Amino acid sequence: MPELKYLAGYDAHLLDQVRAMIHSDRLGPWLRERYEQPHDVRNDGALYQYVVGLKDRHMRKAPPLDKVVFDNRLQVVRHALGTHTSISRVQGARLKASREIRIAGVFRDAPQPFLRMIVVHELAHLRESAHNRAFYQLCAHMEPDYHQLEFDMRLYLTQLEIDRRKQLPPIADP
Repeated sequence: MPELKYLAGYDAHLLDQVRAMIHSDRLGPWLRERYEQPHDVRNDGALYQYVVGLKDRHMRKAPPLDKVVFDNRLQVVRHALGTHTSISRVQGARLKASREIRIAGVFRDAPQPFLRMIVVHELAHLRESAHNRAFYQLCAHMEPDYHQLEFDMRLYLTQLEIDRRKQLPPIADP
């Protein structure tokens, strides 16, 4: 039975249900049925347009983004889902801020709702740096199913790890 490292902190009863699905090989088929649509965001330019579109729809007053990219070097567990960076530099008498979002490369092939969830998560960090109540309220404002999608995305990452161990093809084929 695989370690459920992506689901640490969840209720033991819920984890038992997940283990039962894994044991009976039902997790992968359940995820494929529930999240059958892959997204069409395949490159950094398309990702930038996608993120800016969500930002403009929900956070018009937030500062502009300078860079949005898929980053294959991000470790999903260590960096969780993605990173957001705001760097201030002095250029002469002016202070220049650069804001960027990096999304783990694993989400390039993930189902569309998971990409949206991670983008919403990173956009929320533009306004709220900590994972506090205001942060999660903002996430839920931008994506009403945020909490369910976050849990299901963690199930997806668990299934990807199981598939890698078995050397099976990924859940979502592009």
